[in-house]
Amino acid sequence: MRPIKTIYIALGSNKGNKLEYLQSAINAIFESIGAIKKISKVYNTPAFGFEGDDFYNVCVSVETELKPKKLLKALQTIEIKLGRAQKATQQYQSREIDLDILFYEDEIIEEKNLIIPHPELQKRKFVLQPLMDIAKNVTHPVLNKTIEALLADCADNSNIEHVNIWLKKPKQSYSFGNHNYIAIEGNIGAGKTSLAKKIAQDFNAKLILERFADNAFLPKFYKEPERYAFTLEMSFLADRYQQISDDLSQLDLFKDFMVSDYDVYKSLIFSKITLPEDEFRLYRKLFHQVYKDIAKPDLYVYLYQNTERLQANIKKRGRNYEKGIKDDYLEKINAGYLEFLKGHPEMNVKIIDISDKDFVKSREDYLWLLGEVNDNNAVD
Repeated sequence: MRPIKTIYIALGSNKGNKLEYLQSAINAIFESIGAIKKISKVYNTPAFGFEGDDFYNVCVSVETELKPKKLLKALQTIEIKLGRAQKATQQYQSREIDLDILFYEDEIIEEKNLIIPHPELQKRKFVLQPLMDIAKNVTHPVLNKTIEALLADCADNSNIEHVNIWLKKPKQSYSFGNHNYIAIEGNIGAGKTSLAKKIAQDFNAKLILERFADNAFLPKFYKEPERYAFTLEMSFLADRYQQISDDLSQLDLFKDFMVSDYDVYKSLIFSKITLPEDEFRLYRKLFHQVYKDIAKPDLYVYLYQNTERLQANIKKRGRNYEKGIKDDYLEKINAGYLEFLKGHPEMNVKIIDISDKDFVKSREDYLWLLGEVNDNNAVD
């Protein structure tokens, strides 16, 4: 995943249904830029620098993977989609929507078409007042003053009034509130860890990641599968039990639910493929003894990708010990998962084909995937 940055954006509107334009802009920011973390109160403010109707102004904090230039382009695209016409003059004028980057973390950028922090924000009470709601203690990286201090020092004496209406966070459309424990599963290279991380980041979930990278037998298994299969599966059995027991027993009062990038039953799926029949029967007995009291996920998401995409993803992440993975091994794993899921009709399962999607690079694909996960129709 690309690094996530916290940014602050100012929104303003003084034409038409101002609240509708602001809400539409917030929805569009969520869809194309990133998760909305905080939204200020809405303020009624007089037009600044020209004669016109009063504005409604608001500030939001957003977490994004976009770099500054792409962020600027995305905001300009939103403005155009919401009806803002191209400027015919450099003078201030009325507009359906106005979107300005205020801060991009603590970065300082001075380019021809992009200056961050916004060069005028310290002079504008209509920006500082809503920003005060969500970023009181944020420090301006150039002026080295907090927003609270900048507002106290601001010479702008415009009349700013709070409007008793609240804008909504768009992510409420993708609620996971009905679930306590979600497991993301899939074949090697399907993207389960990436999805678990994104959900945890965007929806305040406790993240449980499989510690496969610490398993010393994994590289050995890929070189000599027959020799190391049983040792590998037993080591995974012990490690997964220890990890899932610890993580599920430690409640986090500040998180809304738990999301993991594996389910313990993958041990049975993989061992059935890698072990001879007699060793698998022994392993299965041990598995059921170990896991009989472990909590089960109340939502099981299986990410399906075709073999060609899986191989491309495996190659892209560049783990040396995975270079020799054959197509037929991946196909056996996929068949093993599907057989397992069909044999457990009591589970709440979502099987989602993402072979033609890239939810890591495309926020549109990510939101589509969230919609599929939240679809009420589970696959039996």
